[in-house]
Amino acid sequence: MQARSLRTRQKLLLAGARMFNQNGYAGATLGQIAGAAGVTKGALYFHFTSKDGLADAVQERGGALLRDFVRRHGEAGAAPVQVLIDLTHWLARTFHDDPVIRASFRITGECTGRRPPVADFHQAWITEALRLLGRARAEGALLSTQKGEGEGPEALLSATVCGIAVLAGTGMPHGELGDRVGALWKTLLPALVAPGDVAHYRTRAQTTGPARQERAA
Repeated sequence: MQARSLRTRQKLLLAGARMFNQNGYAGATLGQIAGAAGVTKGALYFHFTSKDGLADAVQERGGALLRDFVRRHGEAGAAPVQVLIDLTHWLARTFHDDPVIRASFRITGECTGRRPPVADFHQAWITEALRLLGRARAEGALLSTQKGEGEGPEALLSATVCGIAVLAGTGMPHGELGDRVGALWKTLLPALVAPGDVAHYRTRAQTTGPARQERAA
């Protein structure tokens, strides 16, 4: 019974993500979501008491996928800056492949300023990215900054994330988007790390599982 309930909840999460992504937060209805999941509205209300609750669950799922990516790459021994680069490629890829990620960004964007969301996928993304920057700084992997300039990398990163999300939202083919992200990092890296360390990082998308820091192709 518990396994069946879990499967129903996962079906509702995926259906909710698809409807939020397709119709927007305001346009998606609980009736549409229940129908897309193949369950009754009563079953939906058993798992989620409101559309807000379902939207938060979608974003929390997106955040869990994000944190799992960072954890696996960290455990594989990748340097923080390399994980950060790979994280932006992950974002570009999952915008095409995963409705949960697409919906998470759309929900956050449409609900900003209208209600204080319990979950905020964009903030979750930035939080993980800033942690990686913090680790890189603690390890001496970032360029030294003058007093008052320490937030420069953070500002660059925030703008980069927003830009990737916008480009992905245009329907740009994944291969082209990946090339753009790689080209972007070739410009950003010299502003983040010492000139002699730039060649230590791969700016292209990774084609295999988590790996240790490697030289650019």
